[in-house]
Amino acid sequence: MPVRLQILDDQITAYLSGEIDHHTAAPMREEIDETAQRVQPKLLILDFSGVTFMDSSGIGLVMGRYRLMQELGGELQIARIPRPLRRVMQVAGLSKLTNLDDGGDSHENQ
Repeated sequence: MPVRLQILDDQITAYLSGEIDHHTAAPMREEIDETAQRVQPKLLILDFSGVTFMDSSGIGLVMGRYRLMQELGGELQIARIPRPLRRVMQVAGLSKLTNLDDGGDSHENQ
């Protein structure tokens, strides 16, 4: 599965991996949403460190989880974004929803 979920107290971290496209985004969304609805976290972190490719389905994945967390009264954080994906997210306007640099990939030279 291209997503691994870690639940700690009132926080869920979703470790995403591989490619996020129209084939893989739906199962990721379903697993994240089902867990978030059950746990009701204050914070959902989408960790993109393992993502190698993302198309518009990845943007939709982020936007939908942002809306879900708004409904649940929590917040969304996007973490450890590889440099090429960070640029795609910025162009798509996701930086207006959440800080794209929080938890950014520390192993890269900025």
